Amino acid sequence: MDELLLRVEAPEGRLDRYIADHLPQLSRSLVQRLISKGQVLVNEVPIKASYYPLPGDLIRVRVPPQTSPPLTAERIPLRILFEDDDLLAVDKPAGIVVHPSPGHISGTLVNALLAYRPDLLRADLDPQRPGIVHRLDRDTSGVLVVAVNREAQAALQAQFKAHQVKKTYLALLYGHLTPQTGAIESPIGRDPEDRKRMRVTAEGGRYARTEYRVREFLPGCTLVEAQPLTGRTHQLRVHFRAINHPVVGDHVYGYRRGTIASPRQFLHAWRLALTHPTTGARLEFTAELPADLAAVLGELRAQH
Repeated sequence: MDELLLRVEAPEGRLDRYIADHLPQLSRSLVQRLISKGQVLVNEVPIKASYYPLPGDLIRVRVPPQTSPPLTAERIPLRILFEDDDLLAVDKPAGIVVHPSPGHISGTLVNALLAYRPDLLRADLDPQRPGIVHRLDRDTSGVLVVAVNREAQAALQAQFKAHQVKKTYLALLYGHLTPQTGAIESPIGRDPEDRKRMRVTAEGGRYARTEYRVREFLPGCTLVEAQPLTGRTHQLRVHFRAINHPVVGDHVYGYRRGTIASPRQFLHAWRLALTHPTTGARLEFTAELPADLAAVLGELRAQH
């Protein structure tokens, strides 16, 4: 059984969230199961998931041997934006899940990556999420960065944690958004009525900030560049819904019967900038708007 240790520097919410944020190789659901089985100790004492860690707490996480089936390589087409011995930048298509999970044991981006770079499984990385340092929703397309070795993974995870990675999305929102530049600063937490959804809430919510700039006004909607300065689950979709400008095509946080036809949620991870984990050079990757979303814009512009 592996043991992972964390020393709490500053309070950041519940125990299960804190561990999942600081040990991204562990999913939050796995952390919760480990807590329920007494495999998580705070100052050497088993404790509930609802505990709020305090500065100086020592968290010990006991992780049993991996029992999940081994990952398989699948020849799924990939668009590589950048590649070297430390990292990959890929243009993730919509409709593909980043890594295996219950209900998605194959056909994921990780399965495709293993076919392209078999060395990912030989690089002392998480055997279920090799190289994964951040995620995109299944129906969100765009830039995603993958670490190729353990050192690069640790360096990239540190950048994401310190909010040193600049992420810019293109989003089409209902309505004409004003002012044309601004920020949304509202805490985000789990929706108690539907645990699969998030919502803006002060109770149990975590600090979240989104900055945006209007790029174009179109009939009944606005195209924006949006930068999530924090990395909360579904952050952009939840924040724009909270100000009554939901993402076009988003059937979870938007309008179930929207007036603008879109094949999916109009959210694309357009640009990502970070520091190379070895050379220290600042890198920027761009994934152009895919054809399905470009067609939506084309139809709207034709209505002018």
